[in-house]
Amino acid sequence: MKNPCSLPKFTLLSVILLTLFCGYSTTFAQSNNPGPKFGIKGGLNLSQLYVDQPNVEDESMKVGIHFGVFGKIPINSFVALQPEVLYTNMGSKVSYGGSDFENLFGIESGEVRFNLNYIQVPLALAVNLGPLNVHAGPYVSYLLSANVNNWRSSEMSPTEVRELNTEDFNRIDYGVVVGVGFDIGAVNLGVRYNYGLREVGNEGLAGNLTNNSKNSVGQIYIGFGF
Repeated sequence: MKNPCSLPKFTLLSVILLTLFCGYSTTFAQSNNPGPKFGIKGGLNLSQLYVDQPNVEDESMKVGIHFGVFGKIPINSFVALQPEVLYTNMGSKVSYGGSDFENLFGIESGEVRFNLNYIQVPLALAVNLGPLNVHAGPYVSYLLSANVNNWRSSEMSPTEVRELNTEDFNRIDYGVVVGVGFDIGAVNLGVRYNYGLREVGNEGLAGNLTNNSKNSVGQIYIGFGF
């Protein structure tokens, strides 16, 4: 014969366990996506153009910076939109060689440094897994200024390539970003890769020097949310 008190005890235990489980799940979900957040961020850029041209002897990364503001807007317990507005410095260091290069373009053999300064607006979709978030999405950038210097092999100081100016480069750039971040309280640390989908050089000398190259930038950043 069944104990008449067993059913109520079992029901009470089930209610308690269910309440604890729901409370834990809610807390976990909230901790994954703690609500709207806005803040400032900044860090280092490691950029390269990957110029594919016969006269290129070597190409190395250019170190730059980025900084700006970001937002994090929850969609559900685990997914959030992450819009940003950043100032970002890109480019590359390219060593050209060969007398034909000097005759054609008027640039002496040596290293040419491309400095491209953009306002960038990424819009990433972030998936939050505890303190870890994985994010990806498109970006669009506007070129504020371009500065190109020729570090000639026969000199120790740069000479500005006067034939080039901002108008020789495409003003609008666009592409995709993908990255991983860690939220530790109000602090966000992360790494990100930016892959451009539009050619950097517009036409003429800029197009010849960059040979239809696109922006390629790795980033390390730190952010502070409020």
